[in-house]
Amino acid sequence: MTTHSAPVSATEHDEVTGADVRVRFCPSPTGTPHVGLARTALFNWAYARHHGGTLVFRIEDTDAARDSQESMDQIVEMMRWLGLDHDEGPDVGGPYGPYRQSERSQIYTDVARQLLDAGLAYESYSTPQEVEERHRAAGQDVKLGYDNYDRDLTQEQVDAFRAEGRDPVLRLRMPDEDITFTDLVRGEVTFPAGSIPDFVIVRGNGAPLYTLVNPVDDAMMRITHVIRGEDLLSSTPRQIALYRALTEIGVAERVPTFAHLPLVLGEGSKKLSKRDPQSDLFLHRDRGFIREGMVNYLALLGWAIGPDRDIFEPHHLVEAFDVRDVNPNPARWDQKKAESINADHIRRLPLPEFTSRLLPVLRQAGVLGPQSDMGELARLEQVADLIQTRIQVLSEAVPLVAPFYAGAEELEIADDARSQLKEDASAVLDAAIATLEGIPGGRPQPLGGGVDWTTGRIEAALREALIEGLGLKPRFAFGPLRTAVSGQRISPPLFESMEILGKEETLARLRRLRTQL
Repeated sequence: MTTHSAPVSATEHDEVTGADVRVRFCPSPTGTPHVGLARTALFNWAYARHHGGTLVFRIEDTDAARDSQESMDQIVEMMRWLGLDHDEGPDVGGPYGPYRQSERSQIYTDVARQLLDAGLAYESYSTPQEVEERHRAAGQDVKLGYDNYDRDLTQEQVDAFRAEGRDPVLRLRMPDEDITFTDLVRGEVTFPAGSIPDFVIVRGNGAPLYTLVNPVDDAMMRITHVIRGEDLLSSTPRQIALYRALTEIGVAERVPTFAHLPLVLGEGSKKLSKRDPQSDLFLHRDRGFIREGMVNYLALLGWAIGPDRDIFEPHHLVEAFDVRDVNPNPARWDQKKAESINADHIRRLPLPEFTSRLLPVLRQAGVLGPQSDMGELARLEQVADLIQTRIQVLSEAVPLVAPFYAGAEELEIADDARSQLKEDASAVLDAAIATLEGIPGGRPQPLGGGVDWTTGRIEAALREALIEGLGLKPRFAFGPLRTAVSGQRISPPLFESMEILGKEETLARLRRLRTQL
């Protein structure tokens, strides 16, 4: 195979553009969705939406031993979470259904028969052992693969094989010429004549293989662009040969345009394995990646919206995306960058929306119950306002929010926070308690304490008492208070937290820590 990075014009058809664009996302329902699969789905969706074309969602479920309904449900859930709507598919129908391969077996049988009748495919009886023996006799590497021996069997040979009870496979005749195509990502790609032997499209038991069903489905569903991973590049010459054969028998209208997306690498520049935790899309979601952040980062795995611009919304992706702009070099999953981008999108959310996104996370963690009263929700929006710029993923909100929904006696003091307390912590707490007792503000209300129990009043009083009165630096003056109020070494802003908790609860927390020293 040879490639040239400069794109050249299509060798067989002018490329389809505009509303005539038809792309497909056709996963096999095996395993948990990984980020490479999600990136492929995203780029197909973005290309279709950019052109005003059609996205076909097709299920390749012919591997009964590995396919599962659970995996199928997860793929649908993935697309729903990422906001990747489709125009045709098993759930919405369409003019070229059915959209599950398991429901199209008769179609494949009929097409295979047409290819055989047209002389474009042939029955092959050679066993793998016989192929190896022929290579060995010719002094060749026995692992060279099929040698096209059965292309021109005589009727006498065929009859002899059938008499032995052999069930032939069906092979497609590969053309005796170079296969060249223009890849929208990689430019012109050529596979030399003879480098790809005739390949099996139907097993001896009559079951069609992926090498047949995938191009047949693309042809019958009028797919114009095949956008898929680089790992499938080696199968492209076989598929092009089959598309040409399908065109000859009137099943296909054209050979689609190909675009092979770069590999996604993990740590150590190794291919991101399905077993790598970073490849599990739902692990990222469950940690608190939001849809906008994940879509943004997935799009950056091989593509850029422009120089010095990493942050954009899904609609910006649709407006700008062209698969020709995808970089053919491998992309690398950078966890820190992914989380940083997600944090940017969290900060962009309007406060009510951010609060709404926090709710299921906090309920899952047990911070809030399945139902929340108006007071709890009002308090959550106040707290959310304090932490929105302090987290990168939603799960990081749990330890920051939890102290606001625990009583003084329930609040746990983290070991790393307790270890930071100095010898003067008792004096600091005594001074703070005496000062705060003097600020008016009775029983805490849903939106905080009394009129005078405000962030500004609390901060001014404590600065006067601890920094000016005790001569402490802010770090040492407010550290014990932070530990008492939040139980954490790192917490939301201290004075705002005190206002939200109210005077009574704040003093109860300070007194509790004081008794423990």
